[in-house]
Amino acid sequence: MEQIARTSKQIGAAIRRRRRLLNLSQGELGAKTKLRQATISALENGEPGARLRTLIDVMVALGLELVIRERSKAEGRIEDFF
Repeated sequence: MEQIARTSKQIGAAIRRRRRLLNLSQGELGAKTKLRQATISALENGEPGARLRTLIDVMVALGLELVIRERSKAEGRIEDFF
């Protein structure tokens, strides 16, 4: 299922949904990626400061991939996305 995520919170929510779909706890995902449970939690909550490498490692463990494409028109102000 394809999802569009434009903010760190939306990316985190997509990661959380996939983790839950796979019936993994944050701790179990952390063990698979050699990351702390707190790091998984921060990523899922869209907290600032997540490293790109961390995001990629988690996505690989969950069988996800990142697709970069031109932004589609969205309602709202650009400031609302950051």
